[in-house]
Amino acid sequence: MSNYNINKGIGRTVEFKGLKAQYLFIFAGGLLGTLILVMILYMAGVNSYICLFLGIGGASLIVWQTFSLNQKYGEHGLMKIGAIKRHPRYIICRKPVHRYLKFTAKSTAV
Repeated sequence: MSNYNINKGIGRTVEFKGLKAQYLFIFAGGLLGTLILVMILYMAGVNSYICLFLGIGGASLIVWQTFSLNQKYGEHGLMKIGAIKRHPRYIICRKPVHRYLKFTAKSTAV
């Protein structure tokens, strides 16, 4: 029976065969989705060779894309990309400038 190291230490992210953090979930979810799709197609009566081709093709595409994303963006890369997409490109200022420059005196009531 094979023995796999999943966690490399306390306080470090989970890593399995080079995949880190959120890429593990993408990898597992993608393979599970491919398996369910192939099972549904097979039960629906689609030719078994077509099911086999779709299963192997889909699984290899998911493996390739996941490792590619992991290598390209790193451990926190997908979160950074998501944050950039949510950040506004520019700030719209519709008030006249003199409205921002008005100073109001503070009342010194004791």
